[in-house]
Amino acid sequence: MTELTQTVISEELSSIAVSAGSSKPCRGYQNSWEHLKDELLRLDLLIRLQLLKQRGRRIQSPLDQFKGLILTESEITGLLGIDEAISAKDESDSNREYQKLMEKRNRLEKEIQDRRAAYNETGVYLSLPHLSDLFQLTDFEQQCLVICLAPEVDRKYEKLYAYLQDDVTRKRPTVSLIMDLLLASAEERFLARSVFDAHSPLLRFRLLQVANESANGSGPLLTQSLKLDDRMVNFLLDKGSLDAQLEQIARLVTPAFKDTETDSGREERERTRCFLRAHFGDAPAPQQSVMIYCHGPYGSGKQAFAESIAHELGLFLIVADAAKMLNAPIAFEETLWLLGRECLLQPALLCLENFNSVTADDAGISSRIETLAKVAKSCCRLVILLGSQPWKPGQALRHSVFIELDFSTPNDGERRRLWEDLCRQGYELGEDVDLGIIASKFRFTRGQIEEALAAAQTLARLRSPGNARISLTDLHEGCRARSSQKLGALARKIQPHYSWTDIVVPDDVLDQLGEICQRVVHRHRVLGDWGFGRKLSLGKGVNALFAGPSGTGKTMAAEIVANELVLELYKIDLSGIVSKYIGETEKNLEQVFEAAEDSNAILFFDEADALFGKRSEVRDSHDRYANIEISYLLQRMEQYDGVTILATNRRGNLDEAFSRRLAFTVHFPFPDEANRRRIWAGIWPEEAPLDESVDLDLLTRRFKLSGGNIKNVALAAAFLAAQDASPITIAHVIHAVGREYQKMGKPLSLDELSAYALEEALT
Repeated sequence: MTELTQTVISEELSSIAVSAGSSKPCRGYQNSWEHLKDELLRLDLLIRLQLLKQRGRRIQSPLDQFKGLILTESEITGLLGIDEAISAKDESDSNREYQKLMEKRNRLEKEIQDRRAAYNETGVYLSLPHLSDLFQLTDFEQQCLVICLAPEVDRKYEKLYAYLQDDVTRKRPTVSLIMDLLLASAEERFLARSVFDAHSPLLRFRLLQVANESANGSGPLLTQSLKLDDRMVNFLLDKGSLDAQLEQIARLVTPAFKDTETDSGREERERTRCFLRAHFGDAPAPQQSVMIYCHGPYGSGKQAFAESIAHELGLFLIVADAAKMLNAPIAFEETLWLLGRECLLQPALLCLENFNSVTADDAGISSRIETLAKVAKSCCRLVILLGSQPWKPGQALRHSVFIELDFSTPNDGERRRLWEDLCRQGYELGEDVDLGIIASKFRFTRGQIEEALAAAQTLARLRSPGNARISLTDLHEGCRARSSQKLGALARKIQPHYSWTDIVVPDDVLDQLGEICQRVVHRHRVLGDWGFGRKLSLGKGVNALFAGPSGTGKTMAAEIVANELVLELYKIDLSGIVSKYIGETEKNLEQVFEAAEDSNAILFFDEADALFGKRSEVRDSHDRYANIEISYLLQRMEQYDGVTILATNRRGNLDEAFSRRLAFTVHFPFPDEANRRRIWAGIWPEEAPLDESVDLDLLTRRFKLSGGNIKNVALAAAFLAAQDASPITIAHVIHAVGREYQKMGKPLSLDELSAYALEEALT
């Protein structure tokens, strides 16, 4: 051979002969490596025996140095069973050496057997026997692992395997070589083929990797090379870290019991615990695997529940991200088997988070659930799935016990108690903090409350290092920071600037806006403490309709409500949501409300006329679908626990059924003369150079403009004055009024232009 000369092989054989001749007292193994060294000694003897067999079949030739690179005629005749003459002396020497090696092998095997028996009595951990117990391996399968482990710990085996296989490129053992080393008869070789089947433990649990090295990739089983999986190498050498292939998608958790239970669902979860204790407490192991599907928002205690189950069963917890598994280089089904194998090795309980990413994929869900069921039955027995939405497996898990648990957001009363309980754990609150109001505004889970408090504590320390008492402002900032920001991709966030002093509307409108705020602030008392929440299945949120002509203050009112409640405001233009394609409008609305679930924001649907303008008597199919869209919007508004505001210019199109489903209907009338005077007076900033010629009474009396129009006129007049480098005069204002009327499609009449010779002012 070109790489493996006879001298090199002789040196390797000498080391084998010396190492195999050593003897040890018969005592139990002290560690895994001590046992594996004996197993490698046994392998050395097997290799020596195989070399003797091959030497007896070979005829010396000058071409031996090219063995593996060429085929000689003598090799072919040997393969066909045509024996060449061997001298009696050589044959006698080989037989004596062969018998001597067999005796050494038998003694070593007896010693290994005795020392392993002593290990069973002392309870010392040995990795190979433990691995065999986990995967129910036979003695032959264990020796397969040892043969494949050898090149991972000593490179000499690469040379030996290549020499035995007459191929310098084959440094890994093939199926044929393993059979040559371990089996004596053709019948044994035939029966052993099943060990390398895809459904056998070695391959099903990915203990060995198979590589077909033939040119076309379709060679026979005997030619396939075998490699011990890297995770198995580490396990046999007592390296217990998580599989490197799983590091990017999974984490190993040491569980600890956490009392995170809320009143909602406590009884159902306790029943589940009792069932698991009974199901897994019996011997032998139960045949049915158990799948627990926990669904609910982030921070609702799903993973804490999984940790408590693992803690109670005395197991680690492997938490894998199903969404990352779908995008990983390794196939989802393959990753499941690696996770199942890891659960056996640790041992651990398997938990898949973000499981709704799997259920949403209709194309591949069947095969994935089927593989999950197989992995659960073979490896885990218990798998906990975490998702955000309810899910029913149907017949996919018919052979498993399926349990569904709802981890919903705590109700108003529970949220207040959670805030109070968590604040007692080392947080000092300012005198202005009312936890009931915070609990009413932010529909948080326990995990989100913990994060919000930690963020508020950090803000308090940054603001006042010497006095880290959490203020109401700190809490609001911490809560907003922990609210979901998904809505930003579907709606425009508005930064509220207006307060109660900025809006000019009738007193009744102001009262209604105040009542909207009060309903949000006091919902913890009414829905929680007073029990009204138990009486309501829907409509726990606050939905309002702001109706009135354009420019009458509807958007300003929404900003004022958001400013008063210290909540974020998102504006959704319904004209961009409504689609001419049937069903698309509902799909767009669903995306908005799904994103809003954890946002704790006020939803402001502007341009609702895009829907309301269609609501009419049903004359054709389009009218029917238009009314369905409105009904769907109302249904989602009722389901939403937050604040939803609709703005429309067409109140007259609303029917009684629509109005009944709204908590508030606020009418913003066109401002009368008194309110127009207040708007004109309040529109000018203190810094603006307003000339004495600007007669607000005249402007109020002559021009019937809404608040939005008046704002546009004032801004336009200011820019005209800036261009002239002069104060804002009546001429600038009248010019701006004329432009505003042009935009409205209502040119000024001569009567309206008569005061102060306005014709000249506009030229």
